[in-house]
Amino acid sequence: MEIFALRELVMDVLEAISGNRVNYAMNCIGGVNRDITDPASILVAVRQIRQGLEKVVIPSFTTDRTVKARTAGVGTLTRADALAYGAVGPTARASGVAMDLRNDLPYAAYGEIGVKTIVQTAGDVRARVVVRALEMLDSVEMIEKALKMLPAGPLLAGSRIPAIPAGEATARAEAPRGEVIYYIASDGSDVPQRVKIRTPTFMNMPSVRAMSVGQQLADMPLIQASIDPCYSCTDR
Repeated sequence: MEIFALRELVMDVLEAISGNRVNYAMNCIGGVNRDITDPASILVAVRQIRQGLEKVVIPSFTTDRTVKARTAGVGTLTRADALAYGAVGPTARASGVAMDLRNDLPYAAYGEIGVKTIVQTAGDVRARVVVRALEMLDSVEMIEKALKMLPAGPLLAGSRIPAIPAGEATARAEAPRGEVIYYIASDGSDVPQRVKIRTPTFMNMPSVRAMSVGQQLADMPLIQASIDPCYSCTDR
């Protein structure tokens, strides 16, 4: 319930920024659709979220004896297996793979804001939980920095959608579950020939095979949940 209370704060902030609690429609070609007109009020809410994370969420998932007993040593993914299966995001970082595109290939404003690469080495369910818990706190810190550093100026680089030449292009970003890759092929028209999205779950799901060896059947739901799977994301 404490987490759901914090979730409501997050949703309120998103609604204040975009007008929507779930589908934000903020990004567009060349910039964003709306401005943040009152960053001070957003900062107040963000600091409330930070307080809840520090006092309740982080201690619950990192020091609670019950959580530790249920997750430590369960579904271990070694560093070697994480590399062999091509795991990404928190799943990889929980196995000692210090990989985060926001640091490795900085894009947008990440190079200015700074990102902590949160790494654990145990590779078990608990390590994956700890990585995500600490990354929530780091995300709040980055949001605070971004709000304070928010530059003045126009929302869009231009009002016209640029002409797309024939050819191919790829883009990579660090999504919450790990690296996501977009591929697009164009024939020069306003309709792409092909769009392919390689999602983090597509990469992380096979690693469950290595995590499952020698585990109890009753632990399988916990092991699968620990990679935060989005199975619908794999069919893109």
